Amino acid sequence: MRALIDRKGEQFAFLQGSTLMTLDGEPTGYLRGSFIEDLAGNRIWRVVGDGVYAIDGSETIGFFGAERDERFDL
Repeated sequence: MRALIDRKGEQFAFLQGSTLMTLDGEPTGYLRGSFIEDLAGNRIWRVVGDGVYAIDGSETIGFFGAERDERFDL
């Protein structure tokens, strides 16, 4: 699992496998190649390394944290 953290340093979603989940555990999109897609398959964000950006690169959305083992969640 990897946290998706906004520019202010607050987690607002997480990546479980290739599925992007809300903090409530609801699927909200998918990581497909270099893009985050919504549930309908529309590209909404571009992923470059750990950074997440608007499709046109004009805005930083946030970044993915390091991989974390789910066994440590309590």
